Amino acid sequence: MIQYKAPMRDIQFLINDVFDFQSHYKNIPGGEEASPEMVDAILGEAARFSEEVLSPLYQVGDEGCTFDNGEVTTPKGFKEAYKQYVDGGWQGMSAPVAYGGQGLPLSLGVVKSEMMATANWVWNMYPGLSMGAMNTVYMHGTEEQKQTYLIPMTEGRWTGTMCLTEPQCGTDLGQVKTKAELNADGSYNLTGTKIFISSGEHDFTDNIVHIVLARLPNAPEGTRGISLFIVPKFNVNADGSLGERNPVTCGSIEHKMGIHGSSTCVMNFDNAKGFLIGPENKGLQCMFTFMNTARIGTSIQGVGAAELSFQGALPYARDRRSMRSLSGKKSPDKVADAIIVHPDVRRMLLTQKAIAEGGRAMLYYAAMLADKMTAAHDRGDTKGYEEWDDKLGFQTPILKAFLTELGYEAANHGVQVYGGHGFIKEWGMEQIIRDTQIAKLYEGTTGVQALDLLGRKVLMGKLKPFNDFREVVSEFIKTHENKAEMKPFIKQLKRSMLAWRINTMRIAYKASKDRDMVGSASVDYLMYSGYIVMAFFWAKMADAAFTQLKSGGDADFYRAKIQTAEFYYDRMLPRAKGHGKMMLKDPKSLMQMKDEHFSF
Repeated sequence: MIQYKAPMRDIQFLINDVFDFQSHYKNIPGGEEASPEMVDAILGEAARFSEEVLSPLYQVGDEGCTFDNGEVTTPKGFKEAYKQYVDGGWQGMSAPVAYGGQGLPLSLGVVKSEMMATANWVWNMYPGLSMGAMNTVYMHGTEEQKQTYLIPMTEGRWTGTMCLTEPQCGTDLGQVKTKAELNADGSYNLTGTKIFISSGEHDFTDNIVHIVLARLPNAPEGTRGISLFIVPKFNVNADGSLGERNPVTCGSIEHKMGIHGSSTCVMNFDNAKGFLIGPENKGLQCMFTFMNTARIGTSIQGVGAAELSFQGALPYARDRRSMRSLSGKKSPDKVADAIIVHPDVRRMLLTQKAIAEGGRAMLYYAAMLADKMTAAHDRGDTKGYEEWDDKLGFQTPILKAFLTELGYEAANHGVQVYGGHGFIKEWGMEQIIRDTQIAKLYEGTTGVQALDLLGRKVLMGKLKPFNDFREVVSEFIKTHENKAEMKPFIKQLKRSMLAWRINTMRIAYKASKDRDMVGSASVDYLMYSGYIVMAFFWAKMADAAFTQLKSGGDADFYRAKIQTAEFYYDRMLPRAKGHGKMMLKDPKSLMQMKDEHFSF
């Protein structure tokens, strides 16, 4: 069984040496409360909870949920762990004080969530989905809705879901058929079926708040005619107490490849009472608050898969003995050398390490952007909010798709390190693969995220979000290119950034002639972009490590950080060139074959 250990040294390196969270917090509402002592105390307790409470339940959760006549029972220990989570005040840590939260920066909540998600992603999905529901109600709900639904969710007494997908539609939400009809009292009756609803039914809390996409009578066709509604499991009385059961029920739970401990539900709405949130027919725009929250949350799963698989593989590689080192015996008194001496095992371990630590840096940077976006929203700065939303929006598809693809790769490496033992359930390594597969699918597959990045964020955005990020990297290059120790990194980073810009322009030109170019190039473009973005953050980490080495810091830690950066630039960044060549190819070889000729 894998025992998760929070990587506190690496977390502290990022928040203190690389990103300087303390300076960042001086300009963020609630940041004044996040003193170094407060941050250390919070993260220390989050690490303890993750290691001692959540981690031991990870393999237990693989036994799955049970379903009986509409009721769902979660795996042994899950409900009790949630009670400890609520008692610790974790759910509302970054939520507004006015609605029951502690008002601490969102980025601090992301660090907390990363630890808990890595220790037990499946359990973490239950409170994680609630965070999206909370953010949606906070951003788009009326004051009455916030008082009624946001406060209990913030306190953890209720949980929340997002109800988008239906049997006939997944990503193409323009096909949503769930109906909403206005009642005399201003509420609505919703009728329809939603599928793949994570945490749609469970035994954690008395009430569940469903955020539901539905269509009003005579609404425009497609996505322009979708509205958003709050539909509680139990209706709420005027005094906040629970009233009668709403006719929204769980028809079944899915039997899945992985994440067995997460209840994935078919939810049936049979004239269930709901309340409009946001403007009529603007539900999809409002729902993007939820979806983007979920996409950032899903990127944590990619980082967590790499970290957890690495933590399982490293001790095994040190203990398992097989063959002798090609350069001579390393343990002559033993029957064989530990497999960690073999170059290919080191390749896999270093790949896991580079993905986990590089992905963590990307995640924390995005969390800082989210801090700034939230701060602009709270002070009523619409222009500032949109500016930071655009910057974060450029990062979101890369975080979600690139990090989950690489997290899955890292999980596979973990099984390879174990060899045949990795295929055996008791070790826990194969579960990480099964649980991580879904991360590449929900909240939009890799292909959907790639279209969002290239088609919507880059081309339709007239390259502005791309150029905004390019300016950040260019400034870093300008201020570091004369540092002798950084020249090997800066030279490659500078060359990669120039190629990224030129290749983006090439795709834009080709797409203006053939629209299929966008679809044929998009996934390679996303992966190409991801490797370059991660290279930037590895350069930032290398620079911080060099700086700390000069000031007499922990030499072994900082040298290992620099050596991992060197591995990334030598062995992983070159992957971008292959994606770069493929993404520029003409769509002809993809599109020329008639569909009836795919099989004979």
